[in-house]
Amino acid sequence: MPQRQLDLLSIGVLVVILAILLVAFGPTGEWDKILSLTVALCGLWIVTLAGIRAKSPQKYERGAFSTFVMGILLLAVGGAWFINIETGNLLYSVVLLLIVVGVLAIASALPSLRKKP
Repeated sequence: MPQRQLDLLSIGVLVVILAILLVAFGPTGEWDKILSLTVALCGLWIVTLAGIRAKSPQKYERGAFSTFVMGILLLAVGGAWFINIETGNLLYSVVLLLIVVGVLAIASALPSLRKKP
């Protein structure tokens, strides 16, 4: 039995995100913006969950760094999708995704380069 109710909290955050985006973009009928921003904001919430997991890890739970990477990737995909909708230029979206993937690859490789005593 989990000690924290993060699943229920995450469902609540998703409902609040959807409600706010429906109020903001629903009357104009911009459903593609609602979907892209939902993905991006859920990625931001997953990054927040990574911070919670880093502070108090559980025994059989995904690691904080893994959760952080998953959240950053969702944030980048949602952001790239939104940029593509706003600008109509796929190049900026691809550049954003490549930069995020490159930075995450560097961040993943850095711990293995440290000297061990």
